[in-house]
Amino acid sequence: MEVPVEIVGLLVSPVHVYAGRPQDGPAPDPGGRRPDRVEVRAGLGLVGDRYYGHPAHRRAAVTVFAAESLDEVARELGRAALPDPLLTRRNVVLRGFPVDRVAAGRDTEGAVFALDSGDGPVRLRAHRPANPCRWMDAVLAPGAFRAMRGRGGVRCAPLDDGWLRVGPAVLRVVEPARAAPGPAVPG
Repeated sequence: MEVPVEIVGLLVSPVHVYAGRPQDGPAPDPGGRRPDRVEVRAGLGLVGDRYYGHPAHRRAAVTVFAAESLDEVARELGRAALPDPLLTRRNVVLRGFPVDRVAAGRDTEGAVFALDSGDGPVRLRAHRPANPCRWMDAVLAPGAFRAMRGRGGVRCAPLDDGWLRVGPAVLRVVEPARAAPGPAVPG
């Protein structure tokens, strides 16, 4: 399956700014960038990002979020719109595909999908959902934390080196989500 999408935002940040208590506000992000183009490295993440190359985050090095999720949350909260979708702190925000549907579940492996924004396809293996945190109430709108449950995006492992850029792109599901392999049955 191939779908035209738009990458509406990219975020690369060397620090985690949503630490501590939301009422204290986010930490400064002196090196945070919203570039027009990011370099993706297989097995490592986005060059310059806080999760790049961290072994504990190999399966969650890149977060992908559907901008439509914020549209739904805004409607549920009775708002015309919510602020900048990059306030969710997801690395890749796109419009045109329900990324939450490709995440791994309790009994499934996540899908492999490719994004091609003009520099060739970059494959990502979807793993677990990128669950929202209480910070969403502080930076988006009161009630956003609960409203985003089940639609906070997906944590992915990059399978290819390449580049992603803001603008039109094509998303292709290379391998759909499937049942997770079970334990070996003695024969």
